Amino acid sequence: MSQFSNKYDLEERTAKFGEDIIILCKNIKQDIINRLIINQLIRSATSIGANYMEANNACSKKDFKNKIFICKKESQESRHWLRMLTKCIPEREITRRFWQEAQELTMIFQKITNTLRN
Repeated sequence: MSQFSNKYDLEERTAKFGEDIIILCKNIKQDIINRLIINQLIRSATSIGANYMEANNACSKKDFKNKIFICKKESQESRHWLRMLTKCIPEREITRRFWQEAQELTMIFQKITNTLRN
């Protein structure tokens, strides 16, 4: 799996994470339960990159800080939905890698928000 190859370009990394989640979810046979989880996961995972793009084009420090905080929240939410999805599919190992990337993104955005506070 070639995802997450560039650990330092957050714009690319967050976009790649969203793309990879879309591919993951397209390959899962959907049922009445996991359809809702998949929908929520795609929304939160793709929102990280969209909000990061908005942060980079923020008109003020306050706007930047708000968008970065949203990135952190969406990363955390993605971790949650990946955990729920793990209970719905037999290929549980693959979700672990995505969960780890969501965790790393959460920590990166937490560090940025901490730095902005100081």
